[in-house]
Amino acid sequence: MATVGRVDPDQAWLRYAEIARWPSWAPPIRHVEASAERLDAAVTGVVHGPAGLRVSFVVLAVDEAARTWSWNVRSGPLQMTLEHAVLPAPGGGSVATLTVDGPLPAALVYPDLARVALHRLVS
Repeated sequence: MATVGRVDPDQAWLRYAEIARWPSWAPPIRHVEASAERLDAAVTGVVHGPAGLRVSFVVLAVDEAARTWSWNVRSGPLQMTLEHAVLPAPGGGSVATLTVDGPLPAALVYPDLARVALHRLVS
């Protein structure tokens, strides 16, 4: 899945990299508890969503230069691995990409739910 926006890729990347900023572009995120302020491999935490939803996570890899990162998320028995990238868009702006590896139907449904947040990330 890919979403295009007008924000410079470096600015969009900062919105990812600074964990406290996640609620500003991802409407379902109420707040995040994390073991660090910035994305890095092995950072752990909990994303708090609506209706008491809690999603624990561990960051698997981060490549600042390439603006890519991956993480494993878990809520109850559901576990998925998400891979993200922020790339320059042709003609300016940025493209946010998402790859989901997890059980059906979550892996099919989650990208549609994430589309709004990723649009806000790059807009």
